[in-house]
Amino acid sequence: MMKISKIQLIAGAMAFAAAGVTTTSCSDDESGGGGGGGGGTANPYVIAATISGSGTQTNLLTSAPALSGEITPAGLYNEGATYWVFHTNKYLYALNYHQGEAGTTYSYVRDAATGNLRQRDNEYFVARFTTYGTYDNYIMTTSSGEGSADWADPVTGYRPMTLKINYLDVVAETLSTNTSGGTGADAVVTDRDYICENFLGNGEYVTLSGLEQLGRKVYSAAVPMGLSQYGCQQFTDEERTQYRWVRPGFEDLVKTESGGQGSGSYDKDELQWTQWPDECWVAVFADHTLKEKKLIKTNRISYAAGRNKSQYYQMIWATDDGRYVYVISPSYAKTMADARQQTTLPAGVVRIDTQTDEFDNYYCNLEELSANGIQRSWYIGGDKFLFMMYDAPITSSAKKVSRLAVFSAEAKTLTEVGGLPADVTGFGSTPYFEGGFAYVSVNTASGSPAVWKINPATAAAEKCLTVNGATTLTAIGRIH
Repeated sequence: MMKISKIQLIAGAMAFAAAGVTTTSCSDDESGGGGGGGGGTANPYVIAATISGSGTQTNLLTSAPALSGEITPAGLYNEGATYWVFHTNKYLYALNYHQGEAGTTYSYVRDAATGNLRQRDNEYFVARFTTYGTYDNYIMTTSSGEGSADWADPVTGYRPMTLKINYLDVVAETLSTNTSGGTGADAVVTDRDYICENFLGNGEYVTLSGLEQLGRKVYSAAVPMGLSQYGCQQFTDEERTQYRWVRPGFEDLVKTESGGQGSGSYDKDELQWTQWPDECWVAVFADHTLKEKKLIKTNRISYAAGRNKSQYYQMIWATDDGRYVYVISPSYAKTMADARQQTTLPAGVVRIDTQTDEFDNYYCNLEELSANGIQRSWYIGGDKFLFMMYDAPITSSAKKVSRLAVFSAEAKTLTEVGGLPADVTGFGSTPYFEGGFAYVSVNTASGSPAVWKINPATAAAEKCLTVNGATTLTAIGRIH
């Protein structure tokens, strides 16, 4: 880790448009609460925004006294983030995907003396990750990648795939990892407990999607990724003619040369993407080390992950009372190019009974409720969930993320959020939940972006806070 002092305070105090400030707040806490100077802070909410102009883009963290009225972005400059993670309303991390020496993670807190948001001294190079979550004082990230050269196949030289884990301790301001050497995609795991080859008993390696803490346990969707070079080139005979893990009739899917780009790139001698798309697996880990686990499976939904390039969005959520863990599948495997790798299962929801850590008989077919595909989900509270949805089926090549919907698990209803602007261009990646309501940043083709309050009981949206002069809003949260 390196020390930095790159905090830049954009000149000018926060400006309020007097004519546009409402007299009532959409948020439930008018006082601001929290623990700034003198026991409180006048501006507890934090809005991550971008401002564009003259071919440049500036990222700002702007504080607000309430989620209402109008403000002009002014505050701390930052370098942007892959994800904004608010931890216990005390710490904010600009979590950055790090590969090839690109992307730095910073963190922010309230200054105890002034009540102002300030950037902490440490910066972190967090190795490449595909999902993240929180556990006690940790922000955890995971991905899958090659393990130690000592484990290489003696014939092919191919290395087995492993789980790579990073732990950001928000209190101690430290970064630890289960890898050694390198700072990005080249970091290597040397503990055999993290080998994720044949993770599910079908020869395929996995990546994790979502890290949901409940008690000491971590629930995570284990997403089968296909056969790595190491797993694919395992044979049952000495002549190496009979694949151990390639399904009969799938032999032509083994790559004969490397190719592709970005998250779709592949290597010679691997079988990219799963051969078992009609299964959903969940790993119930004993704790945050992700070593000891129980695996459970259902054939009612496909794997539980939203997707966008190399990122796997969490679709597994524990209820407030800890009684159930809901598991949501958008049926992303329907988008695979080869029919053999496409799931036949509709998008759906199942449930884990946490008293037994087994799937119970709960099931909801989401495609009977809406033809539009789902990209992301969040738990609001009670039996309500917020879905970020496409404007077309998940198989559509022209689909865009422009809709929100509220899912009621008990009633098995999916209600599109009403009242939003007609020209939505996108939503922020980090909603905020308070008092049973969801607050979402909404970006539009015309006008300034704004924070909208969603009532899960009615699925009605109400504009709360307009950020004049901003191009987009990416996150909303609260720092005491």
